[in-house]
Amino acid sequence: MAVIWGPTFDEDEAAWVARARELARSRFAPLAAELDRDQRYPWENVAALNESGLAGLLVPTEYGGAGGSLTLVCGVIEVISTACASTGAILNACALGAYPLLLAGTPQQREHYLGGMTAGRAVSFALTEEGVGSDAAAIRATAEPEGEGYRLRGEKIYIGNGGASQTYVVFARTDPEAGSRGITAFLVDKDAPGVVIDHYEDKMGIRGTLTSNLKLDTHVPRDSVLGEPGRGLKLALQTLNAGRISVAAQSTGLGLAAYETASAEAVRRATFGRPIIDNQGISFPLADVATDLTAARMLTFTAARAFDAGDAAATLGAMAKLHASEAAHRAADVAVQVHGGAGYCKPNLAERLYRDQRILQIYEGSSEIQRLVIGRAVADEAALR
Repeated sequence: MAVIWGPTFDEDEAAWVARARELARSRFAPLAAELDRDQRYPWENVAALNESGLAGLLVPTEYGGAGGSLTLVCGVIEVISTACASTGAILNACALGAYPLLLAGTPQQREHYLGGMTAGRAVSFALTEEGVGSDAAAIRATAEPEGEGYRLRGEKIYIGNGGASQTYVVFARTDPEAGSRGITAFLVDKDAPGVVIDHYEDKMGIRGTLTSNLKLDTHVPRDSVLGEPGRGLKLALQTLNAGRISVAAQSTGLGLAAYETASAEAVRRATFGRPIIDNQGISFPLADVATDLTAARMLTFTAARAFDAGDAAATLGAMAKLHASEAAHRAADVAVQVHGGAGYCKPNLAERLYRDQRILQIYEGSSEIQRLVIGRAVADEAALR
């Protein structure tokens, strides 16, 4: 039996995960260090995700996708993230862009945009603005009625897959007096007049991904509204409830990679005539990492299955994202320590994983926000006793 607990899948899910594992082994892992070094977006990996059907896992079968569950998506993201954190992040960004359409898209929107995803036309989620991170209700982008649609103005930042996606789900304020109920979601094409991307972030980690801004002064037709007008913030939060669980899967994948390189190094490397894993100062931290990752995987896949079953999964998802991202941080830290000076220098897998991990405690809701969500649930439950 493996030291770290692993999820079980049905026959169809297991076949998809096996497909992802083979791609990860043969194509994604060998490129990972190069993508990091050159800060290069891996179009060849994206092509492989599209050709294999992995990019369209969430897309319903009637639109050409696999109709996969969040549980399956998490299994695939975890496997790919173990091999290449950047490619795992790209796939997760595709899933994040799909969820608003799955939750609120009209049949026509789903057919066009979700169907397009199976042909390689990705959708990105554009919520964050300068100075408006965790407080999504404070966004300043506006959408004012103009002709047969809206004039959309503002700037979004930190967009995953920004510049690589063809469409953006943009959240803008349609009623300045209505607070959180005055925000609406729009589908915006990258090539529309007045849509400009002119900045890409130079990131610490997941350097094979593209993270861009999106400047907007564009007219969008009325049928570009996604979901109910004024209910965009609710849609964003529902999307993030799913996104947090898939980020937890990214985290467990990266944590497993850190654990594997650390434990292998601890067995290989010797001091004073003995493998360093014989020292409790090394074996005990690795034992903690194995326990951490077992708990993280259990939380992640339990949350995913709850989401798939239609159960309330917001609190469980917050717990999964919080624990898995911080478990990955501890695993990456131990990996660097086990490798010693080599773990602090390039090129070394432990060094890269340490940088790749750090964003997992920030995006799709920081660890502080997850604790806030969980803390509110604790207070609500206690008030009912």
